[in-house]
Amino acid sequence: MSDIEQFQQRLLDFARARDWEQFHAPKNLAMALIVEAAELVEHFQWLSEQQSENLPADKLQEVAYELADIFIYTLRLSQRLGIDLPATVTEKIAINEEKYPVEKVQGSAKKYTEYT
Repeated sequence: MSDIEQFQQRLLDFARARDWEQFHAPKNLAMALIVEAAELVEHFQWLSEQQSENLPADKLQEVAYELADIFIYTLRLSQRLGIDLPATVTEKIAINEEKYPVEKVQGSAKKYTEYT
């Protein structure tokens, strides 16, 4: 069993023990994920780029927990939808490598539609 599968099983066991599976419809998990993403962004609101790269230890820990929440909801959502997340990530990286060839995009933040 992979690390991802172990996390997913632990999260499933956690939800089942609390009778929370009833609340974990894909729609609800997607909404919870975006709420957690907003909580992550809140930590960076009004910071300069330099400040965002040099968070104090306590703030960095809070950011780490928000990232963990995002990861947890992502894992649960992928599990509920039957998505093989590691395989899909590998596939998506390959797609992005084709959409953003190094020779065309190196050093540029433009979207692929702006240079094709």
